Amino acid sequence: MRIGFIIGRIGGVDGVALEAEKWIDVLKRMGHVVFIISGQYTEWVFDPEHDTMVPEMSFFSPESYWGQKKAFFYPDTNIQELLEHIDLYSRIISEKIINWANDRKIDLLLSENSSALPSHLELGLGIKIAVKKLGLPTITHDHDFAWERGDRYLSPHEEINQFVNDTFPLRLPNVTHAVINLHARETLMEKFGRSSVVVPNVMDFDMKFSEKTVKNQNLRRDLGLEKDDHLLFQITRIVKRKGIEVAIDLIDKLKDKTIKLVITGSYKDDAGSLYYNELINQIHELKLSRQIIFASHIIHNKGLMGNGTERNYSLSDAYAHAVACTYFSTYEGFGNAFVESILAKVPIFVNNYKPVYWPDIGSKGFKAVMLEDNILTDEAVEEMKEVIFNEQLNREIAEHNYKLGKKYFSYTTLQEKLDELITIAIKS
Repeated sequence: MRIGFIIGRIGGVDGVALEAEKWIDVLKRMGHVVFIISGQYTEWVFDPEHDTMVPEMSFFSPESYWGQKKAFFYPDTNIQELLEHIDLYSRIISEKIINWANDRKIDLLLSENSSALPSHLELGLGIKIAVKKLGLPTITHDHDFAWERGDRYLSPHEEINQFVNDTFPLRLPNVTHAVINLHARETLMEKFGRSSVVVPNVMDFDMKFSEKTVKNQNLRRDLGLEKDDHLLFQITRIVKRKGIEVAIDLIDKLKDKTIKLVITGSYKDDAGSLYYNELINQIHELKLSRQIIFASHIIHNKGLMGNGTERNYSLSDAYAHAVACTYFSTYEGFGNAFVESILAKVPIFVNNYKPVYWPDIGSKGFKAVMLEDNILTDEAVEEMKEVIFNEQLNREIAEHNYKLGKKYFSYTTLQEKLDELITIAIKS
């Protein structure tokens, strides 16, 4: 089957782009031919035969930026110009999608979150117009929705609020929904009467990952750490919902100078660096500057495996040196970092982030020291200390979680889900 991927940006470190790459990989393994149309290719080997660039589709295009600004951030009193703008560029985008689909003889369309979250109004409507005119079976991979973002997508213009409600998520007879957690499935049914298939975030459990190699043997040295240090890793971006301040508090409560926290995210992840500065102040107040290491200058969040150059380490290299990972997020659509740690055979300390962690992950039997509402109880701290220093327990937890991860969150699971989705889409 010839499958057409529609995505605002392919490549990069955001969850949508990362999962899209996995879907593309598995679909190709299944024998399908995949074509991509996108507004931005980030760290992506562009293949003109299969990849098509439409600049207006980028989230960072002038068209999208202006539309977002006027709809949500700096709205004008007169809305007519905005409505005309959305109408014009959605028609331009839809025409390009239609021509691309016809030229590539696409059999099935797949929209990656652009039809779920109104972060590009013109693209969302453009996809809706194209899907309606083409009449092709379409799968929308819905990662998150407007109502999950507080008032981010609430406009003072009632016309825009109505537009968002009518357009996102895309609801047409030839559309099949894939969501990433049980809560989204329930909400989609409650709000719109739309059924959906839950497709969890996955990892390739057949890949070599988190192995100590000649290439990464100097990671500790390059971070200024000692051979006997016990390394906890926070392998996420630096954004407030990741709960990194709790990981820093944990280091303080553990009262052991050999335990170090390595944070792989960059201050650039945090718009305005407000949260980053809060973390820096916290570190200084607790006098933990020798135990908290920011490592984005040599550990890169894009690409699990890296390119093997000196002082340029990958996430695989980072996990290879981790005794445990911290993941005290307050909210996640799913939780890539959790699945990565399972693949890496590294125990993880986690907050029971609502509404996903326990229903979709924890209840499957994974062993993790879990906090409620990010409260570091004395009991939880002692459990974490035991995991850090008891090597046998550490290995047992890692092996147990790995087996479960391979069962529930592997490429085999994804292939089964994609088979199911394609069957439903073709029949609808």
